[in-house]
Amino acid sequence: MMTDQYPLNWDLDVLYPEPSTAEFTAVFDAFRADVQKVADESDQLPAVSGAAEGVAVWVEFFQNFEDISSRAHELQSFIGCHCAADAENKCYQQFEASLSALTPYQQRMATNLEFALKDATDAEFEAFLAAAPQLADSAFFFGESRRHAALRLPKPQETLFADLSVDGLHAWGRMYDRISGELRVEVMHKGNVVRKSPGQIRLDAPLREVRENNFYAATKAWDSIAGSCADALNHIAGTRLTLYDHLGLEDHLVVPLHENRMQRETLDAMWSAIDARKEVLVTYLQKKAAALGLSKPAWYDLSTAYPTNVTAKDVTYDAAVQKIVETFARFSPDLGEFAELACAGGWIEAEDRGGKRQGGFCTGFERHKQSRIFMTFTNSEDALSTLAHELGHAYHSWVLKDQPVMLQDYPMNLAETASTFAEAIVAEQRLAGTDSRDEKIAILDSMLGDAVAFLMNIHARFQFENELHVQRKQGELSPEQLNDLMQSAQRKAYCDALAEEGWNPNFWASKLHFYISELPFYNFPYTFGYLLSLGVYKLSQDSGGDFPKQYREFLMATGCMSAEDAVRSTFGYDLTQPDFWNKSLDVVEQRAQQFLDLIAAT
Repeated sequence: MMTDQYPLNWDLDVLYPEPSTAEFTAVFDAFRADVQKVADESDQLPAVSGAAEGVAVWVEFFQNFEDISSRAHELQSFIGCHCAADAENKCYQQFEASLSALTPYQQRMATNLEFALKDATDAEFEAFLAAAPQLADSAFFFGESRRHAALRLPKPQETLFADLSVDGLHAWGRMYDRISGELRVEVMHKGNVVRKSPGQIRLDAPLREVRENNFYAATKAWDSIAGSCADALNHIAGTRLTLYDHLGLEDHLVVPLHENRMQRETLDAMWSAIDARKEVLVTYLQKKAAALGLSKPAWYDLSTAYPTNVTAKDVTYDAAVQKIVETFARFSPDLGEFAELACAGGWIEAEDRGGKRQGGFCTGFERHKQSRIFMTFTNSEDALSTLAHELGHAYHSWVLKDQPVMLQDYPMNLAETASTFAEAIVAEQRLAGTDSRDEKIAILDSMLGDAVAFLMNIHARFQFENELHVQRKQGELSPEQLNDLMQSAQRKAYCDALAEEGWNPNFWASKLHFYISELPFYNFPYTFGYLLSLGVYKLSQDSGGDFPKQYREFLMATGCMSAEDAVRSTFGYDLTQPDFWNKSLDVVEQRAQQFLDLIAAT
């Protein structure tokens, strides 16, 4: 399907043959043979040192390791794209499972590499890096791998855990993807009951009756599979806790913090600053509820627009793309040119249709120096923001495309900074570009809705997942217990700002991020990225024409530094201190005050 100018569907065929073809099977079989071969070679790696003979073996292995890593990621991305666009396709699901079955070979390679690095002395490690430019160029990767070895079981146990995870930990995540992808919500449409994918259910309709009906219809649908979702969530969390116990880790946040290259002091400073500054958002929610004729809002009121004389307009996909390209170009010609390339080049799957998985994502194809974006474009300003967000991710990968393969990877918290910064560029340009009071109210309402999402909704997710890991140590939790945990977390995070019957207790079942088996706590990095992006945007306004170059330097640093070092080296902020987070929260407060002043002037 095409729009007038930009394709609504992505082009995957330029990457690999369609999965149902013999050509793709040949690609897959070749990868399977190679990953097994390199995994076997990794069992024979020499000790890490500066000795020439051993270094030559390591250089050859590392080239093969990079090759396998990039091919594996591309094939996973490729099959993941097909599964997302056609959630019920059995062929795609089978390849997804087959790829997952090869994960232990990759983990075996990584385990052997990390243990070899761990066993070396500091002097041997330094001599090893200095012995060949191919190794020196990826020094940060080797250093991170050496540190990660501390989170590994002894080698035989690590290998067994990886093997068992295929039909254990990761199988639960795949099961959730399947049952949530097949789920349909029955709603009324023009007098008929129609079945829609969860991602097609909107809670931003102007009529409260429609929002309420959609909410309860979705709740009913998710309740129908709550038992299976609870099984998946219990076993994903339980498996992680068992692993942590064998590693001697008492804190279940050690691993997600390590994965985000982030210190506990940074996380604590961020949440503490947020907790102390939520009052202005509670006031915003109260004023919005009053304007809607409510004493307190319900969950399904949070996404609806503040009532103004501005009529919500349908935003066509072409118009959204053109707006994003123009706005990005004002910030940086390079960013605008990239957005045009991605949108015109078939990098995006945006069609609003049934059969797609819910949510949105951006995934990279580093060997092809391209990305692919998945979303459902609903002809709304929210959808425009989502597109800008995902293009921010894609631009991040684009900036890193010529770096060594292992330095193109960056943690989720810094990834979310790039994407949320892209959203901020678009939103701030919209606000600055209008003199209409009602339009300013509408734009600020959208911005503050984002603040509620990042500082309250995601805080609730974090508190829920944190408490889930605490209570799961005592045994499995029923759907009813998970509902109670979720509602309690929402009450705390939203400061009891919602109506008594207005919470969303089965949110844990519908939020796919809880079921990502590869990465726990897929939540706080969003808040980190949001607040960092606010600080970065403020800096961009104060820094003049040199900022786009500085921003690119920051994106480059994300592939080869910790979160704290990447920010400190390019922007000068200390993330372990509350001062930075409060400066970002000042921006939220300024927007809220501008909003409150405008509505008070009516």
